[in-house]
Amino acid sequence: MDELDRLFERLVAVLVKDARLAVPFPAADVYERLVPYRSNRSHLRVATHQDYEMAVLRLLAGERGYVRLEPDDVREAMQREVIAVNPDPTMFRTFPDARVMINRLAAERFLRGEAAYAPPVEEEEEPASWTSENPIPPAPVTSARAPSPDTPFELAEDEETPGRQCAYCGGVLPRNRKINFCPHCGQPPSGEELKCPACGAEVDVGWAYCVSCGRATGFE
Repeated sequence: MDELDRLFERLVAVLVKDARLAVPFPAADVYERLVPYRSNRSHLRVATHQDYEMAVLRLLAGERGYVRLEPDDVREAMQREVIAVNPDPTMFRTFPDARVMINRLAAERFLRGEAAYAPPVEEEEEPASWTSENPIPPAPVTSARAPSPDTPFELAEDEETPGRQCAYCGGVLPRNRKINFCPHCGQPPSGEELKCPACGAEVDVGWAYCVSCGRATGFE
């Protein structure tokens, strides 16, 4: 584990305690209220405040798929900053109102105590590492697809069979587990109504924000 893993670990622990793991929140909450530097320095094992800020920037940029930041242009700006030759680790402070959504699959892995927290990648691909000597930029987000009423979420038949794909976003679903929600876009099995994670109002597929309360839905 490095400082990014430990930052995500701490963030999930605090959100679970407050029962807010599935609710989007402002980016500023990460460094001002949820996992501030002063009270978490020893847990994160960062040598300087600059190291802490770099870990926050990597987290909000979406490295390892731990969180998703909205709007897209802010997230993409942070991704470019992370792989810059001389990155500005304080850049995320320019966008305190950007909305953060936790990757529930990654959070589940932490809560089960597994060593690897990041979402699985397809077997033929190597995981991206933005901070290595040869940085790999993030893959483009695929557009959402309309749900098929005849394609509910199902488990793969065995370990050798690839996992089924989400009918909404096309993401690969984990194998040998009961699937209530897609770990990539948060959609439920087809045929169920979508609810705003903040107020519970009904929302449609593809809505980024709730028409009732204005909060980000976290859905693709």
